[in-house]
Amino acid sequence: MPRNLRRKAVVIALVVLASVYGVIGLPTSWKALRGNIQQRIRLGLDLRGGTHLVLQVMVNEAINAEADQTVERLRQTLQQRGIDYAALARIDAKDIRDDGGILLEGVPVEQTSAFRQLLEETELNWTYQSTGNGSYRLQMRQAVLAPIRQQTLQQSLETVRNRVDRLGVSEPTIQERGQGEYEILVQLPGVDDPERVKEILQTTAMLEIKEVKGGPYSSRQAGLAAHGGVLPVGTEILLSVETPDDASSAAPPEQWYLVARVPAVSGRDLRNASPGRDENNRPEVDFVLTTDGSRRFGDFTEKNVGNSLAVVLDGKIQSVAVIQSKITDRGRITGRFSQQRASDLALVLRAGALPASMRYLEERTVGPSLGADSIRAGVIASLIGLVAVMGFIFIYYRLSGLNAVVALMLNLIMLLAMLSYLRGTLTLPGIAGVALTIGMAVDANVLVFERIREELRAGKTPVSAVEAGFRKALLTIIDSNTTTIIAAFFLFLFGTGPVKGFAVTLSIGLVANLFSAIFVSRFLFDYFLARQPRQATLSI
Repeated sequence: MPRNLRRKAVVIALVVLASVYGVIGLPTSWKALRGNIQQRIRLGLDLRGGTHLVLQVMVNEAINAEADQTVERLRQTLQQRGIDYAALARIDAKDIRDDGGILLEGVPVEQTSAFRQLLEETELNWTYQSTGNGSYRLQMRQAVLAPIRQQTLQQSLETVRNRVDRLGVSEPTIQERGQGEYEILVQLPGVDDPERVKEILQTTAMLEIKEVKGGPYSSRQAGLAAHGGVLPVGTEILLSVETPDDASSAAPPEQWYLVARVPAVSGRDLRNASPGRDENNRPEVDFVLTTDGSRRFGDFTEKNVGNSLAVVLDGKIQSVAVIQSKITDRGRITGRFSQQRASDLALVLRAGALPASMRYLEERTVGPSLGADSIRAGVIASLIGLVAVMGFIFIYYRLSGLNAVVALMLNLIMLLAMLSYLRGTLTLPGIAGVALTIGMAVDANVLVFERIREELRAGKTPVSAVEAGFRKALLTIIDSNTTTIIAAFFLFLFGTGPVKGFAVTLSIGLVANLFSAIFVSRFLFDYFLARQPRQATLSI
């Protein structure tokens, strides 16, 4: 064998070994072989089965929260400077596109100048506009709104990722979907309880411990009436869902409490949370505070011995207790929930609270049997296509067709190996990409074979015909594969999950095709002709 063919043989052997290792590893048994393939070739949700969710983060809630803080700060500043007003309230941002705002009414004419000076000195993130009669509308600047929205999305994405990790789901897909839509794509292969997953992901898990200022009241209206129809500054009325120890099976009457708007400590101060049981053997969640949270909670409870505090979760009071003595780093959440609910609640508390609620835009569940059916159908379709192509090549190109078949089989092995090394995911559209790759690989061989036939008809020897055929077909093959790869790149860039799977598989297959059709196929021709230098004909 000539030296240049030896070098090519070494390169091809190394590529084959690396490709086979990428697909099957080093199995010690048939069972290990199957396990290695399943581990190395990651299957997508449509093939493996699982849950597909798309959530939209309600970033407007973060804007409303920022506006609430500004309202409280502005109220205190107005009071300190002696500026009068009739009303000060937030204008709700009702959807993710709404900017919301703040409405302030009744500023006396003689205090207009002082009020405007106050805004320009203290509220640099807000613009203001007079609406007449001493009323002003404050609007958050766009330079401030955009980072709030993006930060809320990123924090939600990280929280969802933490919660999924604590669920123990292997190889999940969690990523932002689209631009400017504030959507999160969640794909969880192998999950067979989507309702539990949905509840865990959607729960805001905002834990707050607040001072109780009044109550209980039989209704929200009764609480308002007890304070002359106007809530004291810095307070709010919340519903209690606590179950009394002596409660019967019937639903207990509603109870509402007046609590401080600003919590003593919140979920941000949690160090750990775990499920447990109370003295009555009912499920509860025990939590431990951070060092800073313990210090602030200790100061709060020490100053409020004899008063009540409320444990608030997602805007509802879970329990109310009288402070008997100073409490530092530990507490518990009791309520009407099962042991599973207590475990899930501890999980989401450990993972962190969502900065805003989320709503589901899409939900799909693929069963394992349906995924297996998809694999079977895709494999059968690809095999039928492969056998049909091989049959056509053998009939039309005779023994030279064996050359194309060898290159084609290596192409498929290289494709799967590259998917394994790149940690790519094989989806049902990806199998369609494999089938298309088979066609593209055959197309490259057809171009070469037809060129060789033309050269043979022109009277050239087999060696010269093969050399000229590959040389003249090379640019055409590179051009057709490159243009298709460019198209696949844009499919990957702008497409959704299934389209991306198709684009990835097609691109990898085309790269492998360039190697197998140009390098491997040429080597096989040269090797065959080198062994029979006197052969006057070529079976093609």
